Amino acid sequence: MSERPVGKTKDAGWQIGVSRTIAVGLDAVWEYLTSNEGLAVWLGPGVETPLRKGQAYRTDDGTIGEIRSLRPLDRVRLTWRPANRADHATIQIALAPAKTGCTVRFHTERLRDRDEREKMREHWKTVASAIEAELLGEP
Repeated sequence: MSERPVGKTKDAGWQIGVSRTIAVGLDAVWEYLTSNEGLAVWLGPGVETPLRKGQAYRTDDGTIGEIRSLRPLDRVRLTWRPANRADHATIQIALAPAKTGCTVRFHTERLRDRDEREKMREHWKTVASAIEAELLGEP
């Protein structure tokens, strides 16, 4: 029996997860992530609030998808298909309280291959840094 490579799932293609603990309370992180400014950082400019389950969205760069699940102060799960992609991936952002603030977890599945997995890892690291800087008031 062959072993699957790291990041390759049995049923959902390639996946990646990135987490960051930010020294800000969960309420403030949720409020930011679901605001127009926060959505522009992690999803892309052009998505209007408030988010609702079943809501279709389109970003200014042509990425489309649908909000599949929305649990306030907990998680958002959505489909994601950039203009240059034939099929959708699934993105989930989940929050959890931490001793030093709030842990934000970004997870993407149904990625095409190892290269797309690595690109998403770098993307989520950049997004996490931008969110942290904004919430901490850093330049």
